[in-house]
Amino acid sequence: MAKYRKLGRTSSQRKALIRGQVTSLLVNGKIVTTEAKAKEIRKVAEGLIAMAVKEKDNYESVTVKAKVARKDKDGKRVKEVVDGKKVTVYDEVEKTIKKDMPSRLHARREMLKVLYSATDVPKEAAGRKKNTKKIDIVAKLFEEIAPKYEGRNGGYTRIVKIGQRKGDAAMEVLIELV
Repeated sequence: MAKYRKLGRTSSQRKALIRGQVTSLLVNGKIVTTEAKAKEIRKVAEGLIAMAVKEKDNYESVTVKAKVARKDKDGKRVKEVVDGKKVTVYDEVEKTIKKDMPSRLHARREMLKVLYSATDVPKEAAGRKKNTKKIDIVAKLFEEIAPKYEGRNGGYTRIVKIGQRKGDAAMEVLIELV
C-alpha cells in the first residue's frame, strides 16, 4: 500500500502542487480543492503547525545596537557634506530582536523548504505592483497560528465536503484551519 496519493502527477509536479496549496492554506486560512488533494495537504500543513507550536517560545531576546539612516520629514535620507562629498548621516539605535535557538532555527528552515514565498495584493490596487507586500509565512506560523493551537494535540485542519464539481464530478471540499 502506498504512503501517499500520486494525484496523477509526476513527483516534482505533485510536490509543487502540495507546496502551493499548503502555502495558500496558511496565508488565507481556507481553500477549496478536491478531496484527495485536501487529504495530502492536511498531512503537510498539520506537520508544519505542530512544529510551530512546539518551537514557538524557543528564542531569546537580545538587545543590539544598529546604525539607522536619519530621515527628514518627507522620509528621505539626510545628507551632509564631508570632505567635498555628500554622505548619509546615521544614528545609533538600540533594538531588541528575537534570536532563535538552534532547534527553532532548524524548524524555520524546514518550514522554508516546504512553503513558497507569498505576496499580499490589496483589492483596491489589484494589478499594480506598487502596493504589494511580501508575507513572511514562517513568522505568521510562529506568531499568529501557533499560539492559537497551543493547548491542542493535533487536528489543526478541518475538511468539509461541498459537493461534486460540475465538470468532472470530482468531490470538492473546503479545507480550513480550525
